[in-house]
Amino acid sequence: MRLIVRSLKNHVFTWFIVVTATSLLCGQEPISPTPNGEANVQWNSWLNELSPTARRGYEHLIKSPYLPSDFDSDVAYRLAKASWKLAQRDSNTTAASTAEKPSEPTNAQLADAFWDRFGLTPRPELSPKTSETSLDSKPNQLPPPLQYVVNEDGSYVMNCFACHGGKVNGVTYPGAPNNRYALQTLTEEARLLKLQLGKQLTHMDLGSAFLPLGTTRGSSNAVMFGVALMHFRDADLNVIQWRPAPKLVNHDMDPPPWWHFKKKHHLYIDGFAEKGHRGLMQFMLVRQNGPDKFREWEDDFREVFEFISSIPSPKYPGPINKTLAEQGKTIFVEHCSNCHGTYGAGGSYPEQLIELEEIGTDPVRYNSLSAEHRKAYGESWFALKGEQDTIAEPGGYVAPPLDGVWASAPYFHNGSVPTLWHVLNPEKRPLLWKRTIEATDFEKVGLTVDELIELPNKLTTEQRREYFDTRAFGKSAVGHDFPSRLTETQRNAVLEYLKTL
Repeated sequence: MRLIVRSLKNHVFTWFIVVTATSLLCGQEPISPTPNGEANVQWNSWLNELSPTARRGYEHLIKSPYLPSDFDSDVAYRLAKASWKLAQRDSNTTAASTAEKPSEPTNAQLADAFWDRFGLTPRPELSPKTSETSLDSKPNQLPPPLQYVVNEDGSYVMNCFACHGGKVNGVTYPGAPNNRYALQTLTEEARLLKLQLGKQLTHMDLGSAFLPLGTTRGSSNAVMFGVALMHFRDADLNVIQWRPAPKLVNHDMDPPPWWHFKKKHHLYIDGFAEKGHRGLMQFMLVRQNGPDKFREWEDDFREVFEFISSIPSPKYPGPINKTLAEQGKTIFVEHCSNCHGTYGAGGSYPEQLIELEEIGTDPVRYNSLSAEHRKAYGESWFALKGEQDTIAEPGGYVAPPLDGVWASAPYFHNGSVPTLWHVLNPEKRPLLWKRTIEATDFEKVGLTVDELIELPNKLTTEQRREYFDTRAFGKSAVGHDFPSRLTETQRNAVLEYLKTL
């Protein structure tokens, strides 16, 4: 504890702690009987077809460090070894129950354990994984995950894929919500290891002692990161000294899929900010990045904007009952399309805002941002100092497009509903749930979960974050009760249709 206090004193200003705490970002035929292989084909094919501009945008994200580092390769390797040992001790893991335990794990096995524990993924170049020989060519060196830039000196720098680079049915898919990311646990474990090794603490280690990063795996306190980051900058992004810390309403959010980006004119669940390349840079507002850095990197993010706009939604990899799906389409168009749009040839997306009283979903996210917060963003460099349209009091949440909806679980803005079946059956949504395996539940369409009534006893803090408790602040699964007007047969038809989008 004394080491932590001494490190905090070295950073002097309370405002700096708050700022550095927030430096995250941010009708078909059956496709294949082997969904994972098909997903690889989809991604690799699309990657090769990117425009040169979009490809450079992707490479900026995985190669260019826009933030200070979070930890080094030594810490990553030690965490990987600890994660491997934890997996081996767990008699329920595949490694412990079906595989022979090697005396010394390979780098590939260590990487798997590290990524699985903290919700990281291999880069597409490693999906399917390269041979263990190539991964073990550098002793004590892990392959770089999609979510971090790994510099030549071995330092790990978080990138946008930390939240927006997840897996689809077990396969890396850049642009998919990272519903496995365990940022709070990773940061805590890295900080403890650094203290034991006498290594210098970083902005994440210090900031997370004051600002929670996320209480459930796969979600984060991203909205409050943005509030705190903006609070200590003027409209030109100059640092404001000696300003009282902002009032924060800490709560978790589920990251949206990036393949929706191209359809939207305004961003965020309340749709308050007009889309633009500068807005993508907001989560880089750490103290080390002054106004000149943002202007220097602006062209990079024009290309990142092009990349995100190029991401296709993944196609459903299982069989679809065409007759039932056609019936579901008719029901969807009649009951759902006014808010969520229409699909296929001639389809359109209305970007419809639904007032809070009507949608009835958890209001914490909306109420956590004041009109002043939104106005400050609209007057800043990110929104072209008022030239872009910023809505200070939107009044509700925007219904998202549903392209690739099968691949974007969990659902609702706070990630409180695990499957589309639960979305369509409001009265049967679980009070408490825990994801069990990585593969998609193709029956209910979404995460494969266990439903519980109460939390098990004697959970560690890390284990507790594996459970989603809809009774917690900001995590309610109520609302969007419109499917209750449909019969069970109609709901099943709509579910089948949603697979085709």
